[in-house]
Amino acid sequence: MASISKRGKMWQVRVSFKDANGTFRTKNKSGFKTKREAEAYANQAEVDRDSGTLVVEKFSDFPDYFWKWFETYKQGTVRERTELTYIQAHNILKEFFSGVSISDIDREKYQLFIKKYGKNHAKSTVSKMNSLFHACVKDALYDGAIKRDFITNIAINYNKDKTRKVQYLSVTQLERLLNYLFKTRNPHFTSKYMIITALVTGLRPGEIQGLRWQDINANFNTITVTQSWNETNKDFQELKNESSHRTIRVNNWLLDLLDELPKNDKLNRIFVNQYKTIPTSSAINKTLRDSLKANEIDLAGFHFHSCRHTHVAYLLSEGNDLYAISKRLGHSDITITAKVYAYLIDEYKAKTDNQIVTSLDSLLNNPQPNSSEANS
Repeated sequence: MASISKRGKMWQVRVSFKDANGTFRTKNKSGFKTKREAEAYANQAEVDRDSGTLVVEKFSDFPDYFWKWFETYKQGTVRERTELTYIQAHNILKEFFSGVSISDIDREKYQLFIKKYGKNHAKSTVSKMNSLFHACVKDALYDGAIKRDFITNIAINYNKDKTRKVQYLSVTQLERLLNYLFKTRNPHFTSKYMIITALVTGLRPGEIQGLRWQDINANFNTITVTQSWNETNKDFQELKNESSHRTIRVNNWLLDLLDELPKNDKLNRIFVNQYKTIPTSSAINKTLRDSLKANEIDLAGFHFHSCRHTHVAYLLSEGNDLYAISKRLGHSDITITAKVYAYLIDEYKAKTDNQIVTSLDSLLNNPQPNSSEANS
């Protein structure tokens, strides 16, 4: 009997049978848009099984399987930037596994691939690609295309020289930059307003570009993040994930600052400049570099997204709770925040340790044990 189930928006079929050698096998087919299509396929599969003509297809190679998996489960459901990452992952597989079937790969072969690929790539890049490959492999195991998950417990090898630390401004640098941006701002050119917003909210660049006036609640001093901006298509787009939908508290002075901006945009966008457009990341980065240079802040790799890192660094330096920071950033899990900002967290650990000891000392007024207690 064939089993039919729904997976996401698609339907899939699984048929169990014995091949010519008496070996128990399963054949899986997914990607059906309707249940009726899946039932029709299942009926034909059972006929083929009973007649002994049912076979399990063998994909030409791992890259081919990965791409078919992407087209079935991911294409059309992920953002444009994420789709480019899948294309990059596919090209990597074509370089290393062209002509190698997914069913012929074991842990040793995959580990050797990670070692070779990791020699010239940063930890974040290797980890990201590995996570995409692993998602595909876990589905391949579920669908019966492979017998074992050959990626579980693989060691991530990477080039430490290419692994950059998160760049952020010190408190002194942050204060200096904010003062400069305040003094030199011009409502007709919104880049500086966007940089200030990024520094004091921690919003992602696209989230800032996509803000509209109805997202601001002046009565409660909040900004609600409901959409992002796609600067390539020049249109609004869905947020990165469900947890990105959030409302954050902001300072009253930030809302007063934003209130200086014109409110005549047809789409009600906040950061429209005098040319009726939203500044691109490239334009904002130029303004940011010029502002850093004017304040003699030498951070060559500091860019618009680094303002988000600076926001986190400042909150950590002030002893704010990591869970609250995670929610403010729109992370789906606190472990994501801990992983991305592990370097910053370790940096502030010594300061926190000192605070803990000081707090414990305050429980008693530095009591000194008497001689009998000290010798007992």
